[in-house]
Amino acid sequence: MSLLNFIMSQKIYLTILKTGIYLAFLSVFLVFKNLLFPYITSKQLYFNIIIEILAVFWLAFIIKYPSWRPKMSWISYGLIAFFAALLVSCFFSVDFNLSFWGDIERMLGLFHVAHFFLFYLIVITAFRQWRDWRNLFIASVVAAVAVCLYSLFKIPHSTIGNTAYVSGYAIFNIYFALILFFRRRGEEKAKHQDWLVSALYLVAAFIMFLVMKQTNTRGAYVGLGVSFILLFVLAAVYSQSKKIKKYSLIAAVSAVALIVLIFSFPQSNLVKNTPILRTAAQISLKQVTFQTRLISWKAALKDFPSHIFLGTGYGNFSITFDKYFDPKFYSYTSSETYFDRAHNNLVDITSTGGLVSLLTYLSIFVAVFYYLLKGKKQGKISTNEFILLVCLFVAYFIQNLAVFDSLVTYISLMLALGYVYWLINSNEADFGSNQDAEAEPISGRGLTNKKLAILIIAGLFVLFIIYQYNIKVWQMLNSTIKGQVKFAQGDIAAGMEEYKKALSYKTVLDRDSRASLINFLASNANALSRLDRDKTKEILDFAIKQAEANVKYNPVDSMMQMQLAMILNTAALAHSDKADEFYYFSDQALEAIDKSIAASPGRVTIYFTKAQIQIIRGEKDKAIATLKYAVSLNPEYGEPYCNLAKALLYYKDNQSGFAYMDRCLDSGGASGLGYPDILKVLLDHYLALKDWSRVAILYQQSARLEPKNAKILIELAKVYKELGDKNRAIETAKKVGEIDPQFKASADIFIDSLK
Repeated sequence: MSLLNFIMSQKIYLTILKTGIYLAFLSVFLVFKNLLFPYITSKQLYFNIIIEILAVFWLAFIIKYPSWRPKMSWISYGLIAFFAALLVSCFFSVDFNLSFWGDIERMLGLFHVAHFFLFYLIVITAFRQWRDWRNLFIASVVAAVAVCLYSLFKIPHSTIGNTAYVSGYAIFNIYFALILFFRRRGEEKAKHQDWLVSALYLVAAFIMFLVMKQTNTRGAYVGLGVSFILLFVLAAVYSQSKKIKKYSLIAAVSAVALIVLIFSFPQSNLVKNTPILRTAAQISLKQVTFQTRLISWKAALKDFPSHIFLGTGYGNFSITFDKYFDPKFYSYTSSETYFDRAHNNLVDITSTGGLVSLLTYLSIFVAVFYYLLKGKKQGKISTNEFILLVCLFVAYFIQNLAVFDSLVTYISLMLALGYVYWLINSNEADFGSNQDAEAEPISGRGLTNKKLAILIIAGLFVLFIIYQYNIKVWQMLNSTIKGQVKFAQGDIAAGMEEYKKALSYKTVLDRDSRASLINFLASNANALSRLDRDKTKEILDFAIKQAEANVKYNPVDSMMQMQLAMILNTAALAHSDKADEFYYFSDQALEAIDKSIAASPGRVTIYFTKAQIQIIRGEKDKAIATLKYAVSLNPEYGEPYCNLAKALLYYKDNQSGFAYMDRCLDSGGASGLGYPDILKVLLDHYLALKDWSRVAILYQQSARLEPKNAKILIELAKVYKELGDKNRAIETAKKVGEIDPQFKASADIFIDSLK
């Protein structure tokens, strides 16, 4: 008898696999602040390690007990085909590292996403009876309720980090709770069991429904709303009770009528005074978020003919978005202008994985609905579960037209797919019947030394993966945060040592750690100037190498090229006392920024960096021309006017400078005026003109930069008085007294004078 045959029994294997799956649910709560992007990395690294360990036991189990090997189904085939398509797209990707390994901010590279498929395989292997699935759904619902309660009473984004993900997680578990409820109701009727447990399932579903108001995610509202209407329609069609048919039809018609009324009369008192109706009324194609996403979808459409079958490479949507970036984007918002995802799962998959990936992805859901219809017809799936599962997948699919998957939705999706798989196979004679009795293991002769060697190698390989791609990544992330803390404390030298330690682990996910280092150094040239000259050069040489390493992943990555340009420009400043060294770095900075612009010609803000490089080089005319071109890209966007005005004022062209500054302030670009010195110059100018409207804008910006400076608020209150805005003058004067009590008496006198 071989060693493996007496290592463990079937029961022990199943206990390990089930326990591991339950432990995986703990990932939704993990937020380790000592890691970079803690809401993402804390969860995914833990989940990866759990699944990788379970994978070894799962492999050993199905080798020893062949009867427990998962039956293949069209759902499983669809998942295999989808992940295979993504893998192929990785090898043809413009950035293989990003496609396969992903980045720290998302951790959605193929390597990480594949763990959810392993999760699915382990679940459909070990969970083969209703009591297994009941316990699994209970674990999922309990975890989701805890997340939602934390969202309701503490932080809207809860432990998940994003309200959209909280909503998506809640949608799955609302339906899981309803499945538990209807299953329990059936048991109660058969066995006269206590109704309290059923009530708890409904309470759980209600709590998760309440979180929708807290998260206020419109995509989730639409997805859940459509699924509820569909639920009533399906109940009217499939229910055997005439009463249920009648009331379901009334509910469906009423819901549709209510929606029509909400959008027909959005300003009515009923809509305004009802939170859920008010939120529904705000769903509009004119919303800023929809318009910016529409721009990203148009970019994908423009690029599609260039990458029809395999896309740009899984996870590489940012390349497409940058290439076709529309300057009109700034007319809607000047923040969150970098889209690394399309915020539409179908667009994202098509753009980055091509038609092959899209078709294989859709095949998963075709298989699901095929099995649901087949199971309903054969009596394997009850009417209630058929309706609930159809509505669940519809809600998920619609919500994903405005967002993309995360760890919590991937886990939930795999549970839902696994449950459909179980429903179809649960009545098979050889499926799950051997759970209570010890299944016959493979014979000693059958379990060859070769198979045992394969298992040992697999175990060692998994240990290598755990250490190399999880533990070392954890250490890198921890050291990166330590470096950032040291920087925040003003200890640049100590911060650099921590960053060097972080990057010494040489992980596949160093990209974001490098980027955070480059961004800090490039925006804190003054802090570097206080260090020893040789130390400054050493730090910058190291940072330049890191920027170059990031560029090597993909030379047409606009952001990476811009970061390289920024750190090279910082190095040029540090070598400004020697012309040859200055131009050595400055020429490279100019080359890098031109490559950044070539990769994203419509992105206005890149031109600001180029103009800064040109100003430092003494190229006045070129810098002004660069900024004027930036203005021309979107005349409605205020920040380019601000940058052009500052440059002209720097060159003492006051007439043109203040003319552009007028446009800057009138276009809402004051937030780009980040330096107190320039604000003082501007205030002197506009105060002399008694241009109170623009003076108010400048004082508002000054107050944002120095929120504890009571003197600024005093002046701002006076300006509001000049403008005749007594309410804002009083409100501002009250803040003066709150910030600095020594001014409270004067503030009260000022307020009384206004009254």
